[in-house]
Amino acid sequence: MDQARPLPAYLIQRFHGWRATTWQDNKAWYRRLAEAGQMPRAMIISCCDSRVHVTSIFGADEGEFFIHRNIAGLVPPFNPDGQYHGTSAAVEYAVTALRVAHIVVLGHSNCGGVKGCHDMCLGHAPELEAQSSFVGRWMDILRPGFDRTAPLAGDPGRVRAMEKQAVVISLENLMTFPFVREALADERLSLHGLWTDTGAGGLEQYDPAVDGFVAV
Repeated sequence: MDQARPLPAYLIQRFHGWRATTWQDNKAWYRRLAEAGQMPRAMIISCCDSRVHVTSIFGADEGEFFIHRNIAGLVPPFNPDGQYHGTSAAVEYAVTALRVAHIVVLGHSNCGGVKGCHDMCLGHAPELEAQSSFVGRWMDILRPGFDRTAPLAGDPGRVRAMEKQAVVISLENLMTFPFVREALADERLSLHGLWTDTGAGGLEQYDPAVDGFVAV
């Protein structure tokens, strides 16, 4: 692979700093994790956005969360067509192999993927409408959220409403997976929808009783 290059110096320095401090102070714990295998209590599905730092938000330690990240933190519907399905594979592994007790879908404010879907649905992002756009075809999952927020057409708040719809649609799509429904029926699993305001440090959870999000 001729294009591979050495790590930037600042990353190498940070690694050595981590190994000399955090790892050195907790090396018995790291070795235990390595030997015993992972037993996370929850799977977190969140956006790739670098501002969404899941372990910091919840103060989680290594081995506590099984984390899957993708554009806008979306879950597609169950579609066993033999093609590549990274998110579906992660959900399957979490539920059937790791037997996590919780799946948390975490949306966030100022999501670029959701904004792109909003613009694409308005016809303002032709580059995303091209069949060759991986981002555009992925964000097709959220098109129902654009339709559901039609009453907010022209309102700047529509994008934020779509961010929350991304969480709701992902929860709905999780229910199309047979092994998720089975685990829910057996009371081995629970689903949770969250949305975080990265600027204000807020966290809201989806409440199906009101079909909306309430502050945690």
